[in-house]
Amino acid sequence: MKAKDYNFVLPINIARIINEKGMKKCAVAERVGYSKQQFSDMLNGRKIIKPCDAYAISETLGVTMNDLFEMRGGD
Repeated sequence: MKAKDYNFVLPINIARIINEKGMKKCAVAERVGYSKQQFSDMLNGRKIIKPCDAYAISETLGVTMNDLFEMRGGD
């Protein structure tokens, strides 16, 4: 997977996991330490999600980094 692909799949997986867990994006943003706008920018591709961001988000969501970077086919 190329670096540009990570910032395509990562926001999709983060949003999916938040939805599956019945959480609110603003609550996740607050727990991770981002403003709602910063987190929205990450999920909408306006801000690159760095590895340290992905780690903090995975810890907050209670998932592994592999879960965040998982490439899913057509489900």
